[in-house]
Amino acid sequence: MDQPKSPAEELLDLLKNPFKQPLTDGAIWSALGTSVGITLVTALIFSFVRPYNTVIYAPKLKHADEKHAPPPIGRGFFAWIVPLWRTSEKDMVAHAGMDAAIFLRVMQMCRNIFLILAVVGTAVLLPIYWTRNSDKDPLQKWFLRLTPANVWGQPIWALIVLGYIFNIVVCGFLWWNYRQIFRLRRVYFESEEYQQSLSARTLMLNDIPKNYASDEGIARIIDSAVPQSSFSRTVIARNVKLIPSLIGQHDQTVRELEKVLAKYLKDPQNLPPARPMCYPSKKDPSYSTYPKGQKIDAIDYLTQRIRELETEIKEVRNSLDKRNTFSYGFASYDDISEAHAIAYTLRNKKPLGATVVLAPKPNDIIWDNMPLSPATRSWRRFVINLWIILLTFLWVAPNALIAIFVANLSNLGLVWEDFQKQLSTNTVFWAIVQGVASPAVTSLIYLILPIIFRRLSIRAGDRTKTSRDRHVVAKLYAFFIFNNLIVFSLFNTVWSFVITVIDTTTHGSDVGSAILNSKFFDTLFISLCNISAFWVTWLLQRNLGAAIDLAQLWPLIYSFFMRRLSSPTPREMIELTAPPTFDYASYYNYFLFYATVTLCFGGLQPLVLPAAALYFSVDVWLKKYLLMYIFVTKNESGGMFWRIIFNRFVFGTILANLVIFLAVFVRGDGQHIQAYATVPLPFIMIIFKICCARAFDDKIHYFSTQSINRNTDTGALKDPLRSGSNLAARFGHPALYRNLITPMVHAKAQNILASIYRGRLSDGRTADSGDTLSTSGYSDAYAMKPMNSSRPGKSAGLPGFEIVPESRLDFEYYKNRSEFANEHGAGDLFGRSNDIVRPGTPGSMWEGSEPQTRSGSPAPPIPRMPSPGPSRILSPASDAGMTYPAGFSRPMGNPYSVPVDTSQARSPLYSQGNDSNSNLVGNAAPMPVNATHGYRERSTERLGRTPGGAGMLGGGPQGYGGLPQDEDLNPVDNDPMQYNYFREARRPRRDPSGGW
Repeated sequence: MDQPKSPAEELLDLLKNPFKQPLTDGAIWSALGTSVGITLVTALIFSFVRPYNTVIYAPKLKHADEKHAPPPIGRGFFAWIVPLWRTSEKDMVAHAGMDAAIFLRVMQMCRNIFLILAVVGTAVLLPIYWTRNSDKDPLQKWFLRLTPANVWGQPIWALIVLGYIFNIVVCGFLWWNYRQIFRLRRVYFESEEYQQSLSARTLMLNDIPKNYASDEGIARIIDSAVPQSSFSRTVIARNVKLIPSLIGQHDQTVRELEKVLAKYLKDPQNLPPARPMCYPSKKDPSYSTYPKGQKIDAIDYLTQRIRELETEIKEVRNSLDKRNTFSYGFASYDDISEAHAIAYTLRNKKPLGATVVLAPKPNDIIWDNMPLSPATRSWRRFVINLWIILLTFLWVAPNALIAIFVANLSNLGLVWEDFQKQLSTNTVFWAIVQGVASPAVTSLIYLILPIIFRRLSIRAGDRTKTSRDRHVVAKLYAFFIFNNLIVFSLFNTVWSFVITVIDTTTHGSDVGSAILNSKFFDTLFISLCNISAFWVTWLLQRNLGAAIDLAQLWPLIYSFFMRRLSSPTPREMIELTAPPTFDYASYYNYFLFYATVTLCFGGLQPLVLPAAALYFSVDVWLKKYLLMYIFVTKNESGGMFWRIIFNRFVFGTILANLVIFLAVFVRGDGQHIQAYATVPLPFIMIIFKICCARAFDDKIHYFSTQSINRNTDTGALKDPLRSGSNLAARFGHPALYRNLITPMVHAKAQNILASIYRGRLSDGRTADSGDTLSTSGYSDAYAMKPMNSSRPGKSAGLPGFEIVPESRLDFEYYKNRSEFANEHGAGDLFGRSNDIVRPGTPGSMWEGSEPQTRSGSPAPPIPRMPSPGPSRILSPASDAGMTYPAGFSRPMGNPYSVPVDTSQARSPLYSQGNDSNSNLVGNAAPMPVNATHGYRERSTERLGRTPGGAGMLGGGPQGYGGLPQDEDLNPVDNDPMQYNYFREARRPRRDPSGGW
């Protein structure tokens, strides 16, 4: 009688094939039935629920502007199908953006590829495998007869022919779609939005040497490589110090205060007896002054912390030194084609040590990574890649344990006797746990993996969010291929091979003989054939995931619990109504993984081809609805995901060629002539990839690849005044101009808020002056309440807070505010693109584009410093750094000064004002000037006068040194100290010399 195995022996037996899944003859039919059935039921339920819940199922219909709004949908149950059928790819670009259109094109390509391969593969291979099967055992499972496991000799030529057909079909569709995407990119370049965008005509310079880290230095770098280029407006990045970190702390503190108030004021009529308490933040400089381990009043502490952060942010903004620069900057051109031609010319060069590339959209830049040096960036990339490789290999063990014990709890009972007793006693309960635990754990891991890889890519030094997402696709794809395909398929074979070699060598045989006698390739081939049926069922079940995406189950559940079982803040309620962002990285990885699995097993188990074709045929329509009506693109890349998709498709095809080589090598004729016939297949794909890259890549990436010589004369003056004000806007760090968010409170708590709030109760005399102290709270002066701008005569509410009524808890009212729009498409679909109307630059220190309607969050108090423009009269450097108050005209300059001979200068461009050496004081008070009321401004009519009239020794309408040249006709009335000055200043005064 056999002795029972010990737990250790049971564990070793399980580890021999940890991914073994019991597969019955009806498993494939069961997977097909449940997949199609549940998908149809979900689609029917969606059709009934959709008309009554447009917030979840069609948010873009409400929030998108007229230009980007998708076609309207009727309230009929199946009214959502007709717009999907009628919407073309051109319309898709307008409704959802270029990335969404190319995403659907990739899905359609996968659908078409596998539909053709399914027809060819099943028509050719299935009859051969079924009829040429050498195993005549009647007990053999039917799906194993559809593999080449028992097919030998000449019939294997069919697999070789099919391998070439696979390559031809894949290459044909990749070439066709490469050409179509090239055409889409050209249309994208010619679109109105792209032509009007600032990033389209801007270059980004990285790794600028220290001696060229200035506005003038950027121009010199470009001129050194492209001397015939026209004038560009340049700006070097300035060190913003700790402002981004302070703003992040401020945002977090505001959200914490909102949560505290939302919970405390949930029922304003019945407040909790105790005020909310919290621990002080460890980032607070005063943290050590608070009692250790003791809670303090949360409302008082958080409001005080917000006030301190606002003060600190204001002080740091005012103390920025423009001489402290970073190693990157931007150069804007008037002509898009010239900017792209320069970027193309310098793509493989480093003029004066700097790299020049096309500038991304401002909201796409990861500003924290911009100042990194090349050495730091390389080291970080090396460390992060090392961590990812380590994570990929280490995940083999937990992946195997999940497959052994979580997917089948009976295996856990074999090594754990106490659990076996529980399993026998509560069979139904543990069956439910097993059915829920395995997919839940797997789904949770796949949900967390993109987040982990995205954060690792940021730490690796990626400069843009779109490039980070492309790197996430590459890393996720490598992780899935290694763990979920290679390890999953080969673990049993490799484990048995190692055990066999170890057992053979222990009995005196050498390692070489043990390896040769183990028949590793035969075992590997049989293992792939046995596991191929699992991939059929797995691909059929992918339709369930597509149906769940359409049903939006997670947003529905999350929204229900947030609204009913918690105390959401007004900000969280607004964010619940915003269109969610589409995770391109995760979905592209899934599709690429599905395609790679299908290509690899298409020759071994032809049933995977129709399974994949069914999935893509269904999901392409479901994803089209999601992208048209629900999801938005957070960071539009203009379709730049295509190259990484193309490369992974080529890799997947090469991997499929290797599987075919293995099958032919093991089951072909003994001379391996058939195996040699498959050798050209991988090289065909490599050559095809090189040809496509040379034919399309440059034209897809650049609007123009031809150098444009706009100045035929090398000594021609580069006129800094030629280009209009459209180039005056420059790239700047958002920390310089971003408005600070204000705590939001529900309107139902407005009346009770003043009684529980002990902090600032007004904004002082001037809300935007930077005075963070309260007039009424810390003074005996009486401060009147601010007036509501929309309701004259009514109070604006409690200052320092934004009161949000119930009727305005909707993203529609806040979609153009950066604090909400940045996470939901940056306003591209809502009629407000930050790239088209660029708010400002470090050179201009913009004050913000949003209306000042929120109290308590003043905009950056940094005055605008004008850039050179067409209205400039002086020489480029004569008034650099000067600002003029209203009513005061700039002097015309000295007519007797020595003129600059621009024809002999190397480049007159460098004689213009340089912001790196000027405008260093950001908040200098302007000269107080009292403009004379009632008289016509004379500066405009005196600009063309020659020196000979008033002010002939210094010229200008105000005379030498800015002194007035006209007699003050009524000096008493213009004296601000006189009583009548304020009473009569509103009426235009009569010129006494003009008579009656």
